[in-house]
Amino acid sequence: MFPKHKELGIEMSTPEATNPETIVNPVTGDRMTFLHNAQESQGNYAKIRFDLPPGAKGSPLHYHTTMHETFTVLEGCLDMEVGEKGNWRKLQPGESIQVLAGMHHSFCNNSQDWVTFTTENRPATGFEKFIRGLYGLAIDNKVNPEGMPKNLLQLAILLKLADTIPVGIPPFVFHLLINSLVGMAQIFDVERSLLKYWQ
Repeated sequence: MFPKHKELGIEMSTPEATNPETIVNPVTGDRMTFLHNAQESQGNYAKIRFDLPPGAKGSPLHYHTTMHETFTVLEGCLDMEVGEKGNWRKLQPGESIQVLAGMHHSFCNNSQDWVTFTTENRPATGFEKFIRGLYGLAIDNKVNPEGMPKNLLQLAILLKLADTIPVGIPPFVFHLLINSLVGMAQIFDVERSLLKYWQ
């Protein structure tokens, strides 16, 4: 089971947590809590707390073209790959790292304990829709065992919203592929299937 807030030493009375919303991903076993959602800042900023179980894969190496992220560990140890492939860092409680737009990064939990960390995203509207969509599709059993959408058109919409580009694929090839899939998704009105996760 997930660790309780009290066990993590997290006070729910912090300014950001006046009205927290927690969503559990039943496929990957992690959870996220919105401490400050994008709507509250007209899409400029969001702060999300993540709880990753032992051995959680997190995210593959990727980057964002416009979004900046700040990762801060609250409990446990977060493994982060930053700057280039193979450049791993272990973030301990109280440590932060800022990931600027264009910087390659990934994260995972290689430990035997839970890790709790926050991300601060600027801007945040598209990223929040992305993460809500991933978790919502997982709850509805519409993802593969790795937690990615089974529907390729839904995945394309979410990746476009998240301003996320995987490392290892030439950017022009990735953009051509994603834009083509998003175009098809618009023809078939696929976004309608994701709206419930964003409301």
